[in-house]
Amino acid sequence: MGLDRKVQLRAIQMASPDIRAGVALLIAAMSAKGKSTIFNINQIDRGYQKIDTRLNAIGAEIIRKEQR
Repeated sequence: MGLDRKVQLRAIQMASPDIRAGVALLIAAMSAKGKSTIFNINQIDRGYQKIDTRLNAIGAEIIRKEQR
């Protein structure tokens, strides 16, 4: 939870504006309490191939859903 953090992050729905911000949102979502949703993940995919698979391999719980 970080050093001296008094309030834990909460889950939210958000959109990835670009590659770096999208990964920052992903890291924050993994730290948050609850289930977060990130839209526009193609931004993240542009810079980080199979990031969900690689993070799941080390204990993350990322589920990729197809958009309709």
